[in-house]
Amino acid sequence: MDIKNQIINIAKDAQEAFRVSLGLTMQIKNKVLKEMADALLHNKVNIIRENQKDLKNAVKLKMAAAFIDRLTLTEKTILQMSDSLREIAALPDPIGETIKSWRRPNGLFIKKVRVPIGVIAIIYESRPNVTSDCVGLCFKSGNSVILRGGSEALNSNLSIYKTLKAVLHKNKVSDGLVNMITTTDRKAIDVLVKLNDYIDLVMPRGGEGLIKKVVSLSHVPVIKHYKGVCYVYVDKEADLKKAVEICYNAKVQRPGVCNAMEGMLVHKDIANKFLPLIAARFETAGVLMRGCALTQKIIEGVQKATEKDYRTEYLDLILSVKVVKDLSEGIYHINTYGSHHSDTIVTEDGKAALEFLKYVDSACVYQNASTRFTDGNQFGLGAEIGISTDKLHARGPMGLEELTTYKYTIFGTGQVRK
Repeated sequence: MDIKNQIINIAKDAQEAFRVSLGLTMQIKNKVLKEMADALLHNKVNIIRENQKDLKNAVKLKMAAAFIDRLTLTEKTILQMSDSLREIAALPDPIGETIKSWRRPNGLFIKKVRVPIGVIAIIYESRPNVTSDCVGLCFKSGNSVILRGGSEALNSNLSIYKTLKAVLHKNKVSDGLVNMITTTDRKAIDVLVKLNDYIDLVMPRGGEGLIKKVVSLSHVPVIKHYKGVCYVYVDKEADLKKAVEICYNAKVQRPGVCNAMEGMLVHKDIANKFLPLIAARFETAGVLMRGCALTQKIIEGVQKATEKDYRTEYLDLILSVKVVKDLSEGIYHINTYGSHHSDTIVTEDGKAALEFLKYVDSACVYQNASTRFTDGNQFGLGAEIGISTDKLHARGPMGLEELTTYKYTIFGTGQVRK
């Protein structure tokens, strides 16, 4: 069978499974999720062994350190994957929730009820833990999922997928609820995103090239999980000790992920005090700073920042720095050069903080906290499908509620329209 027909059959099976599985109870869902969590731990040796194959190949191909970091599975990460499935099981089931209800003067009783989206295709790169998170969230929210991971993580993804799929078999839950496209042929994506008769939503998460390709080809609605050009603005009323810790954490704690800081803005009134402090701290971690002319005057050896630097997601220990004259310039810079992902103001001035939170047009905006908290697990969502930088229909970390839509159920007593 050729690739096109293989993928069409997967999509058909996913749609059929979605339709017949709408009656799954919360008890069954939670039982399966807990058993999936156990299965990951039980099979961790095999999963790590398969992951090692992918890592060896990545080293052979001379992939970047940040890429290898995202690809790596350890006992700790598998435990985190297992814990996430348990957390998802512990969350309230959103399906069937009445969002609002009201009675019309003619006696009709109308309910707005939360329901699954349907069949969701997720196209992702390099991070095998995504496989487990997506299965857990889609299963709990009543959706069928079609996974298409990157070839660089194929062995890892397959091992995780087979582990979780076996739990569905054991519990006699429809196979088509969880699917994986295993071919590494890139034509698979071209076919998948055109199957609007069977697939309700496509979510790409990965590099800029992947996302642009999916958006340009898709006949199915797309929610983009785009790059993270995240900024921290250090205001003139910042606690400088607090600012150093926040900026260091946002850049250094895990630089190869989308919620790491890529740009730092500093108010001119405190630049002479703050920049030497943070530069000394960054030097201990090997952070390369690229700054504006004022930054270069204050910190010796800083490379000149270009227009491109301010828009770049480095995913590395590199940082663009700019001294701004006031809060308004900081907000303008973030809205112009950032990716509308996650941005922070460090300040003790409540009025300035509220202005920043109001006018910065990003999915997540913070006062006095690291951008690294933009994460479904950190937000109490159990896990995330990804972090949407779109505005419709979901924005920021996508958990269970973001994987639902709604319908109206209307109860009458024989009313007819006149």
